[in-house]
Amino acid sequence: MLLTLTLALLQDTPAAPSPCTTPEVRVELVRVVDGDTLVVELDGVETNLRLLSVDTEEKISGRASASPSKPETVFGEETKLWAQELFAGLGKRARVGLAFPEGRRLDAYGRLLAHVILPDGRDYNLLLVELGKSPYFTKYGYSRACHAEFAAAEARARAARRGIWDPATNRAKTPGAPSAVRPYARLSPWWDARARAIEDFRARAARAPESHVDSDDPAALERAFQRCAADPAARVTLLVTVERFYEERDGSLTALLVPGDASLALRAELPPATRKARERELGASTGEYVQNYWRLEGRVTRHERGYVVRATRPADWTIAGPAVPLPR
Repeated sequence: MLLTLTLALLQDTPAAPSPCTTPEVRVELVRVVDGDTLVVELDGVETNLRLLSVDTEEKISGRASASPSKPETVFGEETKLWAQELFAGLGKRARVGLAFPEGRRLDAYGRLLAHVILPDGRDYNLLLVELGKSPYFTKYGYSRACHAEFAAAEARARAARRGIWDPATNRAKTPGAPSAVRPYARLSPWWDARARAIEDFRARAARAPESHVDSDDPAALERAFQRCAADPAARVTLLVTVERFYEERDGSLTALLVPGDASLALRAELPPATRKARERELGASTGEYVQNYWRLEGRVTRHERGYVVRATRPADWTIAGPAVPLPR
């Protein structure tokens, strides 16, 4: 019965675009957390997945939202239930494929970043966008495998006013009652500006791979540290965002760039002169709807709390990418 219902769900919806990924491994599905977060058994271990290039709305939990741009919505709850029903219809011990176009990489919360391939060959990530259950989420860069497919799927969903692109979605039915609506008109230009900054950095890294470092890649940071330790004149450039600041007793400022334990964390030290010149701009870049990415040049060292970039000049900090355009 569930399989029949699931097939009906898929047949009654617009066809998903042709998959641009192929499964690298097949795993057993353990549970559906929400529309874009699944738990699977991978290599004998329960593993949390965060799906690449999508960001479904938050399900209803009753907790305060961490950001006004990510409210809990009725549609987020409906998407979670839809996903649970879809995967339940695949059977009790359903198996799905996983693809890793960026390698087996974790996000800041320790979730494995992946595409999920359904048993019929459809890319579930693309299906979410095609059905209007998620935007094409470019906040952390354009898809390395499926950019054209995601962009086209979102364009079709927008044109058809499906899901999140329907003006009535999440609007309160009772006059005067509050509505929890995600502000895509402001989010989309911001995400796109960040994605363009990432694309620019990727192009620079392709031209000079030894001197450009992915700050989210611990192995790349370790290589940069080893290079700087071996060569007193070596400097590298990283693409970074500022999470928060810490005051130091000597009047300098420490910027946390990548949180985590000592194997992951990255900080930057701003001596008093650099702090005076850059603190205001760096502080402003921690908000939403502004260009958050910086190109940071300096030497990579280590201490007990993780990696440290010693950037001693104001010119070592350069805002990356375009300014964020105002929504029309």
